[in-house]
Amino acid sequence: SIWHGWVAFKMAERGGRGTSSGGASSLDKSITLPPDEIFRNLENAKSFAIDIGGSLTKLAYYSTVQHKVARVRSFDYSGKDIEHESPYEITVQEEITARLHFIKFENTYIETCLDFIKDHLVNTETKVIKATGGGAYKFKDLIEKKLGLKVNKEDVMTCLIKGCNFVLKNIPHEVFAYQKDSETEFRFQTNHPNIFPYLLVNIGSGVSIVKVETEDKFEWIGGSSIGGGTFWGLGALLTKTKKFDELLQLASKGKHTNVDMLVKDVYGGAYQTLGLSGNLIASSFGKSATADKEFSKDDMAKSLLHMISNDIGQLACLYAKLHNLHKIYFGGFFIRGHPVTMRTITYSINFFSKGEVQALFLRHEGYLGAIGAFLKGAEQDNPNQYSWGENYAGSSGLMSTSPDLSPMQRARSSTFDMFEMDRLERPLVNLPLLKDPSTYIPDTVDLTDDTMARKYWLTCFEEALDGVVKRAIASQPDSIDAAERAEKFRQKYWNKLQTLRQQPFAYGTLTVRSLLDTREHCLNEFNFPDPYSKVKQKENGIALKCFPSVIESLDSLGWEERQFALVKGLLAGNVFDWGAKALNTNESLNYENRKLNPECTGFLLQEGPPHKCALIFADNSGIDIILGVFPFVRELLSRGTEVILACNSGPALNDVTYSESLIVTERIAAMDPIIQSALKEERLLLVQTGSSSPCLDLSRLDKGLALLVRERKTDLVIIEGMGRAIHTNYYAALKCESLKLAVIKNSWLADRLGGKIFSVIFKYEVPSE
Repeated sequence: SIWHGWVAFKMAERGGRGTSSGGASSLDKSITLPPDEIFRNLENAKSFAIDIGGSLTKLAYYSTVQHKVARVRSFDYSGKDIEHESPYEITVQEEITARLHFIKFENTYIETCLDFIKDHLVNTETKVIKATGGGAYKFKDLIEKKLGLKVNKEDVMTCLIKGCNFVLKNIPHEVFAYQKDSETEFRFQTNHPNIFPYLLVNIGSGVSIVKVETEDKFEWIGGSSIGGGTFWGLGALLTKTKKFDELLQLASKGKHTNVDMLVKDVYGGAYQTLGLSGNLIASSFGKSATADKEFSKDDMAKSLLHMISNDIGQLACLYAKLHNLHKIYFGGFFIRGHPVTMRTITYSINFFSKGEVQALFLRHEGYLGAIGAFLKGAEQDNPNQYSWGENYAGSSGLMSTSPDLSPMQRARSSTFDMFEMDRLERPLVNLPLLKDPSTYIPDTVDLTDDTMARKYWLTCFEEALDGVVKRAIASQPDSIDAAERAEKFRQKYWNKLQTLRQQPFAYGTLTVRSLLDTREHCLNEFNFPDPYSKVKQKENGIALKCFPSVIESLDSLGWEERQFALVKGLLAGNVFDWGAKALNTNESLNYENRKLNPECTGFLLQEGPPHKCALIFADNSGIDIILGVFPFVRELLSRGTEVILACNSGPALNDVTYSESLIVTERIAAMDPIIQSALKEERLLLVQTGSSSPCLDLSRLDKGLALLVRERKTDLVIIEGMGRAIHTNYYAALKCESLKLAVIKNSWLADRLGGKIFSVIFKYEVPSE
C-alpha cells in the first residue's frame, strides 16, 4: 500500500531508526492498513492532543467531515393541479459535521507517524498540542520539531478522569464486567443517568485511587507502589521475560497452585472455624520456600499476578467501603483488556467485598488520557454541551481477549487501533416517562448471549447485503461512481459482520439495533445518506392521494366499529417496511377474520376522560404514517387529546424523517380541517427524536422532545413498528399508559415470540401503582 511504502521509505531514510526488536516483520504487522484507514480525514484536522505512555501513544484530533445529506423541500402548489405532482422534491447537499478521531499505536512508530501527520496537515487552526502521560516529557522536543506545534503538558490524572466522564456519558455499553469461564467474556452494563460518584483505580507502574464525585470534583485518596511495574519487574527477575505482554501470556498458561501455599496445604482442608475455603491462597509463593525443585515460568508468573491483583483488589475494596462506593472502574497499563488481569482483579474484588462492590472495566479505557487532554484543549468550545456518538464505521472495536491467542494475534499493542466519535446536533437525554432509567434496557434480545439468535441475524444481514447495495446504487442514478462506492460499502459492512461473528462484543452488546446502526454508519461513510429517499417520495405521494377517501370511509362508521378500523389501519400500514425480511401483501393485509385480544379492546373502548397528551413514535413513510398513523392521530385529537408526533431526525431505511413529516402534515392539513386546526392551535406538535436508527433508544432522545413531554404532561406513549416496539422497547417499563404495536415481518422472530409471520403485536400496558 501507499502507507506501507511511505513508512518503509521513511524508516530507510532515517537509517532504520525506530524499528522494534521484532525487526521488519514487526513493522509490517503494525502498518498493514492504508493511510485513509488510519489517519482518517487528517487534512481537515483542526486541533490535536496526545497521550504518550510507556509503550503506547494515543493521538486525538478534531476534524470537520464533509458528507452528503438528502434534503426534502415542499413544492409551491399555488394554482397548480396537484394530482400528478410529487409531494416534495429531493436534493442532495453537502453538510459539514464534527468528528473526534483517536488512534493508538506503539511508541516505536511515533517518529514515523509524526512525519506522516506533518506531511498531510492542511487546515489545522491551532499552534498548540495538549499532551499528557509520562512520554509527554520524553517526546516533547520531537513533537514540537516535527509538527511545529507548542506542547502544553496536562496533568495525567485530570485527563484520565475527564476522559472517563466523557465516555461514561456518551458511549452506551462502554462499561463491562468480566466473566470468567463464560461463553460471553463481557457483560456490558446499562448506562446510568447519573454516573457519579465512582472510584477510578489506575494501575500503571504503581496504583492511584481517585474518588470522583462530580464533573469537576475529584480527589486522590490513596495508592500503592505495588502495581503493574512490580509485576513487570519481578516477573522479569523470576522468568527472564522482559516484555509485559509476553509475561501475561506466561501467566495465562500457568497454575498458581503449584507455587502458592493454599489453606488446605496448611490445615489439610478448609478452615471451617474461620469459614476459609481450602483453595484459598494462604501464602503467595509459599511452596517455593519449602520445595526443593524448579518451578515453571508460567506458574511463577501466574502466582505473581495473583499476588499483585489480590493486593490491589483488597486495597480498592477498603477504599470503596470507606467512602460508601459500589462502582470501581479499573484502567491503566496493567489492564488494557487482558483477560488474565481482568479475571484476577474481578475475583479479588468479589472475594474481599463479598459481592457488594463490582469490578468494572471500560471498552475505550486506553483512550481516556487522550480524550481528557483533548477536552482540556477545547474548553472554550465546551464539547460537553453536545452529545456524541460512536461511529462504528471508523472504529476498530474491542478485540478478542482469549488467552489462547498471543498478544500479537490479539492485536493489543502491535497494530493501529482506531476510535471515532461524531458530534450530534443536539443533546440527548432520557425520556422523562421511563419508570427507572437506571435499569432500562432498549433491546429485546442480547445477541452476545444468544448464540442461535446471533447466527441467525448475522446470516440475515449478510443475505440482505446484495439488496442494500442495489438500492444504494439505484438511489443515485446520475452518479458515475455510485457502483464503486456501493462496492466499498459492501466490503466494509461485510468485514464488520465477520468481525462480529468472531467478536460479538466488539462494539458493546450485540443486538439487531447495533447491526442496523452499523449498516447505516457504513452507508453514510460512502455517501449514501438516504438510499430509500425516492421510494419514500413515491409512496408518500400515492398515500396522500388516498387519504381523503380513507377518512371519508372511517367517518361513515359507528364509533365502536371505527375504533377497530383505526387499529387495523395502523397495523396494515406497518406491513409496508423495506427493512423486513419477508413481505406478503395478500396474507399480511387480511385482517378481516382476525380477532383482537381483550387488552386491545380494553384500550379502544375504555371510558372516562381522554388522555391529556399522547406521544407517538412513528415508523415508516407512505401508507404507514399517512393512512395508518394520521387517522389514529385525528381520532385522538377529536377526543380532546393533544398529540406529539415524533419522527427520526435522520434517514434510516424507509422510516419517515422529521423533515418529511413536516411536508406530509402540511399536505394533510390542507385536506383535513381537524388536522389543520390542531396544528394552528398547537394541539398537534411535530418533533424530532434525535435518532437516525430504525430502532429506538428511549435513553437517548432529543432534549427538546423530553422538555415538551414534561411541559404537555404526556400520559400516553404509543410506539409503532417492529424496530421500535419489538426489537427494542418490547419490555420497556413506563410511568404512564403505553401501547406498543407492530406486525411481525420475520418468521424466525415470530417463532421465537410464539406466533406466526405477520402476527400482530398489540401490547397495551398500564403502570402498576
